Amino acid sequence: MSVQIGPYRLASRAVLAPMAGVTDRPFRVLCRRLGAGLAAAEMLTSDTQLWHTPKSRRRLDHAGEPEPRVVQLAGAEPRQLAEAARMSVERGAQIIDLNMGCPAKKVCGKACGSALLRDEGLVARILAAVVAAVPVPVTLKIRTGWDPDRRNGVQIARIAADSGIQALAVHGRTRADFYQGEAEYHTIRAIKSAVHIPVFANGDIRSPADARKVIDFTGADAVMIGRASFGQPWLFDAVDSVLSRRAHQPLVRAQVRDIILAHLDSLYDFYGEETGVRIARKHIGWYCERCLPAPQPIRAELMCATSAAGQLLLMRRYFNAWAARPGDKLTDAAPAMFERGTENMRVRATSGGGGTHVG
Repeated sequence: MSVQIGPYRLASRAVLAPMAGVTDRPFRVLCRRLGAGLAAAEMLTSDTQLWHTPKSRRRLDHAGEPEPRVVQLAGAEPRQLAEAARMSVERGAQIIDLNMGCPAKKVCGKACGSALLRDEGLVARILAAVVAAVPVPVTLKIRTGWDPDRRNGVQIARIAADSGIQALAVHGRTRADFYQGEAEYHTIRAIKSAVHIPVFANGDIRSPADARKVIDFTGADAVMIGRASFGQPWLFDAVDSVLSRRAHQPLVRAQVRDIILAHLDSLYDFYGEETGVRIARKHIGWYCERCLPAPQPIRAELMCATSAAGQLLLMRRYFNAWAARPGDKLTDAAPAMFERGTENMRVRATSGGGGTHVG
């Protein structure tokens, strides 16, 4: 079963979640190449007067990105969001995604992100304004509610479908939960039963087996993967192969090494050397956690590299040795290593380090 959003039929049922500080153009292009059916850009403010900062200009850069190109907008004023959507389409956006799921304090403090879930009337006005403003599909990302006492995801989903939203991604936590505890999928199942638009299940999907269980339980059309993609962008094809019931050929270590080194090169090219080296550090840390048997001392050395050449030299040294070790095949997810690294990644993602917010 494939997923259709407007004129776009997705090639995969596993998509990348938009994450500020992570899903820049190099990472989106990489994940699409490795099996993600969709990859939304980092969240962009609807205040177009702020689009001239270096950070916003990079987020607006979609050169060479596979179609459909998705721009995610955050805001709380219907007319402003509608205008930002129109301008995004003029700049090449093919799908507009509205963020009503981000739990970050600096976003909710401006009554944006998941704070909007407290005002269903405003949600309806925003969705109607944006859908009417653009000729491209509009999608929506939400949580299950503001807090456990106000879990109104089903009502929001009905408003979205009635407003012309063409797909809905639901993170199985309330805003009050942030990323604590386990995601709950009962609300996602209720949402899927209540609407007839594609629903993407999001939250704690860490492996192909997780994805299969969540799809079977919720009836969702596809899964959206966020933190689990850190350090293993090749996860998308493995997940889609399970959901599509097709054969999956695991990568060999030499292929993984080449993917990682190419990713670093793309970061230097996109950001320039100084910023590229800094941005690369978090990805290097995640790759070390996923792949190397003793990552911490190696990671510490790699974090000290101050030039692109120095980073690449060290990465080649360590990953050449790793690729040459016995056992050439890379498993879809090494459980012990995965669980060891997940808590570290959760702390970094929720602490605001590096600007990472997972919506």
